[in-house]
Amino acid sequence: MKSWLRKRTGAAPPERAQPVSGGRAPAGDAPSAPPGEAEHVLRRLEWTAIRRLDGLLQGDYRTLLRGSGLDLADLREYQHHDDVRHIDWNVTARLQMPHVRVFTEDREMAAWFLLDLSPSVDFGSGEQRKRNVSAEFVTVLARMLTRHGNRVGAMLYGSGVDTVIPTRGGRRHVLHLLHSMQHRPVTPEGRITRLRDLLESGANLVKRRSTVFVVSDFISEPGWERPLALLARRHEVVAVRVVDPLELDLPDLGLLTMRDAETGEQVLVDTHDAGFRKRFARIAAQREAELRESFVRAGVDVLELSTDDDLVQAVVRFTDMRKRRARLAAGGGFPAHLRAA
Repeated sequence: MKSWLRKRTGAAPPERAQPVSGGRAPAGDAPSAPPGEAEHVLRRLEWTAIRRLDGLLQGDYRTLLRGSGLDLADLREYQHHDDVRHIDWNVTARLQMPHVRVFTEDREMAAWFLLDLSPSVDFGSGEQRKRNVSAEFVTVLARMLTRHGNRVGAMLYGSGVDTVIPTRGGRRHVLHLLHSMQHRPVTPEGRITRLRDLLESGANLVKRRSTVFVVSDFISEPGWERPLALLARRHEVVAVRVVDPLELDLPDLGLLTMRDAETGEQVLVDTHDAGFRKRFARIAAQREAELRESFVRAGVDVLELSTDDDLVQAVVRFTDMRKRRARLAAGGGFPAHLRAA
């Protein structure tokens, strides 16, 4: 048992294991979605989520997700929160004082979704699976962006990057994106997720500065941290991590046969053993800390979506955090009602 736990702290962490009863169907037996299912899902989300979030992520001019802003508007002295990539070195040399270029904000933006749809995202301990949460988030964000004239595209990863959907706008394009996520062939077992392949492919494909959402559970072979940091140097990157409560805290369920969703390996565990649950929680907490450090080093924001959380509330919390940080970076303080907190 201890050797199994130690083994899972490496390339295949314990969070990927799931009960046999909730496993994947054999290849070729995956049920196909009925016609119009994508339309039905989008209509439901338009009533339950998009109407509540409309206007929050994409404002008139001041917005959390903005375009590339190619028109030069002015020059001003460098401040500590400015992007060093905007420094005008010619003016800096002449005036002996760092100056940055100020660009006119471009309302139109291109957003890319780098989607990890490997077998580990099929897990869910409740009514929702991580794959469903991922699909709903992508649909909501894509529809909100395209409603304001922006373009969205996607790269889909199973055992490798197998589908690229170019950036386009419109409701039909959102339906095409959702349909592509719903009607994917079953990924064969025995292949470990290599998230770095998805990130490197995204860096090679997306040339113009864009907003990139990396949607994954980040259960992967090590080595994705540096490609994520390199991607964030060129683009505005948001890491959207989908999680399930059972991956963080294992309850007392008695004897369970756990199966690795990607390798198919099975192991019998006694969740009634308090020592085992403590070791599991310790490993999960260690992995959480390592993930947060990796995101901080890469310089990306993180939006966590849980299978037992409300999608709208999670997005609202994330955007509120971004607004407060942008206010602080611009030299402002916290609102009066937040100072005590």
